Order: sequence, then structure tokens, then C-alpha cells
Amino acid sequence: MKIAIIIPVYNEQAHLELMLNSVVGQTMKATQVIIVDDNSTDNTPSIIKKFVTQYSFIDTVTTQKSPKHSPGSKVVEAFYEGYQKCNPDTQLIGKFDADIILPAEYLEKMVAIFSSDTLVGIASGNLYIKKRDRWVFENISEKTKVRGPIKLYKKECFTDIGGLKKSIGWDTVDILLAAYHGWKTRTDPSLRVKHLKATGSKYTPEVKHKQGEAFYKMRYSKTLARIAALKLAILKRDPLFYVHCMRGYCISKKQKQSFMVTQQEGEFIRNLRWEAIKKKIL
Repeated sequence: MKIAIIIPVYNEQAHLELMLNSVVGQTMKATQVIIVDDNSTDNTPSIIKKFVTQYSFIDTVTTQKSPKHSPGSKVVEAFYEGYQKCNPDTQLIGKFDADIILPAEYLEKMVAIFSSDTLVGIASGNLYIKKRDRWVFENISEKTKVRGPIKLYKKECFTDIGGLKKSIGWDTVDILLAAYHGWKTRTDPSLRVKHLKATGSKYTPEVKHKQGEAFYKMRYSKTLARIAALKLAILKRDPLFYVHCMRGYCISKKQKQSFMVTQQEGEFIRNLRWEAIKKKIL
């Protein structure tokens, strides 16, 4: 399969070389690797130049966006800068973060998953973070959930879901929309990807309400939002997360912010979520 990997980066000098070494060291090479430098001010550009010079399948795009971090929208906007350079015959589209280290067989095993079932539309391994001297599963989600920093999309699925939404929650709503369109998602728990920065570690206090905004934009009911917020607060061991999340949901509702999904898609998503909750209870 022809694979295009897009890597949005901003001031990633501490991690980028490790990440790119894991990409070029794959047992099955990507057809294209497109690094999108989102106006970095550190040594990131020189690291990119080194790899672009050395490897013909690596290319780069430079953008001049605002340096202010905005969960979801900023990274997806950078992703699309790179997506424009994808070859038309690309079959798998990867959106990878710059702060990960892939096991050498990552792409080979991903291709095996997509090849084994034509209905698989999104796949990934699992993320592990370092705690003390051990790499442990990043348990903010189940091992069966495909994760945003290491996702691969079948091109047809990517088209069906309308690509990535420029909003926080893009890496949850894509899975839900894939199910809406009849696609399956798969993870390979044997693929342990090192996540060098824990999810949310770079979020600022100004964005503490964003997760609730995402729940609203996905047309969650208030009860569903409460359940989801409580689950995340427990996993994060942060009671205030629940408060901030629900405040964000209420603010978004009061402001009548635009939804990420249609009314019909929203109804499907709510039903799907309730079915998952019932299965866990029963």
C-alpha cells in the first residue's frame, strides 16, 4: 500500500529527530513523509532540513500560523497544509505527532490490518508514556481506541468522514463518523508506541473548557457529556477536569456554537455511545 505520513510540528527539537529516525527505520517504508513546520522558533527547521536532504521520500512545508496553542484546530490546519502535497494515488493517510517513537514494524503491521479486512477504515497501535523508569499504557482511553498521534486512515474512509474536523475532538468524532459510514476501527496492542509528552501536557489554562466544547459539538446530550467528563476526570485523577468540562459544554450550548456533525449523525453518535455504556454495565 502507498502510505503518506503527515507530521505537524512546532518547536519539537527535543523529540523530532527520535521520531523521524523511527520513521525511516521502519521495516516497511512510507511512500511519502511530509513534515509541516508550523512556524517553529527553535532548532526544529535544521532537523527537518537534515532529514529532507538525506531521504528522498521526506518533504516539508512551512506555515506562518499563530504560535498560540489551540487544541485540535491548530494541528489539523497544519495537517491540511501537508495533505495538499499527498500523491493522488495514496492509499493510507497517516497523521502522526512529532513526540512519538514508533516500533520498527509499525507500518508493516498497520498494512496487515488494513489488508486483512477491507472494511477497516482507521487503525493504530497503543501509546505508552514513561513513568519513573517504566513505559506504561497511557490510560486516558481503552486499548481498543485508535489514538490521534499515531493514526492511519484508509483514503476512502477519510473521504467518507469528510476528513479531519478543525476542532478539539477531531480524533474522537472521526471514529464515530467512520462507524456511521460503515467503517471499522482497529488497534494492535502489540504495537507499543512511546509517547514522549503525555496527552494534554502542553495545554494551557485558557483551554481548560475545550473538552466540554468538543462534547457539545459532537451533539452529546448533557447526560452523555457528564458521563464522558466523569470518566476522563477519573482517568486523569483530576476532579476539577469534570467541572471545567461541563462548564465548557454549557458555555458552548449558550453560545450556540456550530456542530461538527449533522443532526442525523448526532443521533447515531448518541445511540452508539449509549449502546457502549449498556454493554459495560451489563
